[in-house]
Amino acid sequence: MLSLLRHRLFPGTHVLIALVLLVPCRLWANQVNVKVEGDYPQLQENAEVFLGDVEGRSVDNLRRYSGTATQQVEQALKALGYYSPIIEWEVSEGEGEDDLPSLTLTVIPGEPVRIRSRNVVIEGPAGEDSSFWEAIPETPGEGDVLNHGQYSSLRQSIQNRARRLGYFDGEFVSRRLEVNPGELTATIDIRFRSGERHRLGAVTFEEGHGFENELLEKYVTFEPGQPFHADEIAKLNRDLSDSGYFSGVDIDASPTNADDGVIPVNIGLTTRPPRSVAAGIGFSTDVGPRFRGNWREHWINPMGHRRGVDTELSGPRQNLSTWYELPLDPPMTDSIRLGAGYQREDIEDVESELLTLGQQWKHQLDSGWMQIASLRWEGERFRIGEDDRQSSSLLLPGLGYSKLHANSPLDPSRGYRVQADVTGSHRAALSDVDILHVNFLVRGLYTLADRHRFLARFQFGGVATNQFDDVPPSLRFFAGGDQSVRGYGYETLSPEDENGVAIGGRYLMVGSVEYQYEFVQNWRMAAFYDEGNAMDDLLDPRASGAGIGIRWVSPVGPLRFDVAHGLDDEFGGDWRIHFSMGPEL
Repeated sequence: MLSLLRHRLFPGTHVLIALVLLVPCRLWANQVNVKVEGDYPQLQENAEVFLGDVEGRSVDNLRRYSGTATQQVEQALKALGYYSPIIEWEVSEGEGEDDLPSLTLTVIPGEPVRIRSRNVVIEGPAGEDSSFWEAIPETPGEGDVLNHGQYSSLRQSIQNRARRLGYFDGEFVSRRLEVNPGELTATIDIRFRSGERHRLGAVTFEEGHGFENELLEKYVTFEPGQPFHADEIAKLNRDLSDSGYFSGVDIDASPTNADDGVIPVNIGLTTRPPRSVAAGIGFSTDVGPRFRGNWREHWINPMGHRRGVDTELSGPRQNLSTWYELPLDPPMTDSIRLGAGYQREDIEDVESELLTLGQQWKHQLDSGWMQIASLRWEGERFRIGEDDRQSSSLLLPGLGYSKLHANSPLDPSRGYRVQADVTGSHRAALSDVDILHVNFLVRGLYTLADRHRFLARFQFGGVATNQFDDVPPSLRFFAGGDQSVRGYGYETLSPEDENGVAIGGRYLMVGSVEYQYEFVQNWRMAAFYDEGNAMDDLLDPRASGAGIGIRWVSPVGPLRFDVAHGLDDEFGGDWRIHFSMGPEL
């Protein structure tokens, strides 16, 4: 038997100076339902959030609860500017033993309250500070529907901006929101007096950190007397934490310590253990199972010098390298690194042993580009196919530029990477062959509507020489594999000699486009098309491959599993599985 009880409310009109919102809680849809008529998804969602938890209620209990539920829906709509709703409610008995009774509220929102006037005045020096106004939201503005959340955000943003920029004596002279539901209008009047802006004082490092103050002062990018900005303190904290020297950074820049508007900056540092060892096992279809390990001495002396050893072991490749690094100014980006390494490769038709000695000078330009100037010696013994073993000795000065722009380090939704490197050698300068070697790489990522990701990649390389036969394999070009043209074996795309042996090319040209769709958080389907080759002539044919895959954004970075089909049989195209991990950019 069905029992119905109806009730209609027509709220009166009155003027409100402020509105106190109730604490929201979840809706149990099986006992309380709310239906907002019309296309008002935000009102519907807010009403559902404001309704209280309901469980185990009888018909009589739901009838008694209807008054409370109606008030909660009223408050939910007022929060979004709807002050004159019409609300009907009804209680329905359950038809079966397991069918619970339910309370349904039907809401006609009515016309909203709109902002008639907005007056925001900042008195004092902050009123003339353009950086202060940058963070003040334009909503709610004249003509907008009243939203109490936006009004609260407006007030909070003024307060937050004052603290962020060092106006610590700032206070509201007045802050009023007047609502007239009868006229469906609201008036905003906010006056804030900023007071004088505080300034940053001298930076003092507490004793016991073990480093020269000259090194630590290079991490400070502001001058004493500079206007206070919380971002400067945050950057200093981040740079010291990322230096690799410390396990703890404690910066005290409290305005309570200010003297005549100047805030001293006191820094306590906890030095990390000087050494660490890391090891891991991974897998990729290019090289199969692999072991990686490293040893680090994060600081050797008070000047912040450091050193390390790295190794990677897999079936086709084994390498061991060591380095010694000296920080420059600024130490966050600039350094000199001395290095040495040994690498052995046996991939397809090429065997190679490479010994490297050299140095790198890293310097970040004001434009954000990273510049790397290098000078290295490479001694390589190699054999291609069944040819006799050869050797080369090259002194290679080089210059490289790179720039990475991404909105997240682990899983960006948009960004790009550009990298260009040039190296060369000459027989008049301790080298066996004249070489000019260039490599260019660009990657881009853009996300549309949160779920649709578009990626593109292009790589070009070339080597100019008067004797290509003397160019070692490490400076020739090969294509194919997980990070190149999928659907082909690792480094199998290359010019061949008369015996069908892949000998490497003078040029490399590879392009790729990929679409990803995020169907569940951190899980994405992918479809891609790759094209490219290593060649001796830029007009030579290129291999192409296409396929689908899945991406998982793990805590350590994206993992990629692809099924690709090489579309060109003459280049060895076939169905292949590719598994890899690493950043998209």
